[in-house]
Amino acid sequence: MILVRHAAERYPGGDASAGIESLHAFSFGRFYDPGNLRFGAVLACNEERLAPGAGFGEHPHSHMEIVTWVVEGELTHRDSEGHATVVRAGDVQRLSSAGGVRHVERNDGDRPLVFVQMWLAPLEPGGEPAYDIVRGIADSTPYAVPAAGAMLHVRRLGAGERAAVPDAPHVYVHAVRGGVRLGGAELGPGDSARVTDAEGLELAAGPAAEVLLWEMSG
Repeated sequence: MILVRHAAERYPGGDASAGIESLHAFSFGRFYDPGNLRFGAVLACNEERLAPGAGFGEHPHSHMEIVTWVVEGELTHRDSEGHATVVRAGDVQRLSSAGGVRHVERNDGDRPLVFVQMWLAPLEPGGEPAYDIVRGIADSTPYAVPAAGAMLHVRRLGAGERAAVPDAPHVYVHAVRGGVRLGGAELGPGDSARVTDAEGLELAAGPAAEVLLWEMSG
């Protein structure tokens, strides 16, 4: 089964006066929707747009795996475990908040920053916070988040190219750029698809596309 949610259906958030625009694919903050709380391990898929100098001050997280994908610009990350990193397009950043961690996210650059941040529920709560970053992840290299029973696949497709969708109980697809066909559905930038019991599916790009796929065990 494939359920498509279009970019226009996301919940708008952020603070325009502070240079922050947020778009939430799932129930989030003041946008409570009991019918849209999660899919598989995915709790949130937020597109964040930060003007130069804008950002999120220090704030806490616990019991979630936070994975960040920069679309354009540079994201400055600092956390209470002592990590200070600049995350760029093509990098995968993961913050395992475990029993509790605090962090800051800012656009310290001179051009707009756009990033997609995904929150995943761990299989077991608690533990010690952890941090990881992979620079310039290759298209053919999946990124495992074993604490959530999930695997991230980045697909960069040229016009007309195809790529297999993992066969899995749950697959979450987020279109970052371009356009793709999934089954009989068309996905454009910001669109997503929630696939249950995926088997034998593939993505087919129209124009060149960049897509994030979460493969989840259940």
